[in-house]
Amino acid sequence: MTLTIRPLTSADRAAWNILYLGYATFYKVDQTAGMRDTVFGWLMDPEHESKGLVAVGEDGKLVGLTHYRPFAAPLTASVKCFLDDLFVDPAARGTGAADALIEGVAKVARENGWPVVRWITADDNYRGRGVYDKTATRTMWITYDLKT
Repeated sequence: MTLTIRPLTSADRAAWNILYLGYATFYKVDQTAGMRDTVFGWLMDPEHESKGLVAVGEDGKLVGLTHYRPFAAPLTASVKCFLDDLFVDPAARGTGAADALIEGVAKVARENGWPVVRWITADDNYRGRGVYDKTATRTMWITYDLKT
């Protein structure tokens, strides 16, 4: 499958909504249409830090998405890139879409001088981890969430 990776646009709203709902469902996150409206608004706001890329198949259909943003890394006095979300339509898995989306974010990082792209995934996301283990170096860091 020939894929094109490009920035998310306002014309992608309906297809993005379907993919992002699939992402939330995959991670068993209750997500409302209002929540998706908020996130899409962030992605369309040129002043907001969150940005998005999409994978487009030969037929023009969106088959995957990723969201990313810069983050400050004080210990290294640098700005790095955080890949927040990555999802590929189950029908398009195995086509290289995930690899292409990650490379798309890496390209943005290189263009911005961000030396690292970092992301997290669920421990039981075995298929995703199979891609990630070939693409990047797994770190020793363990994450924590403190509800406030």
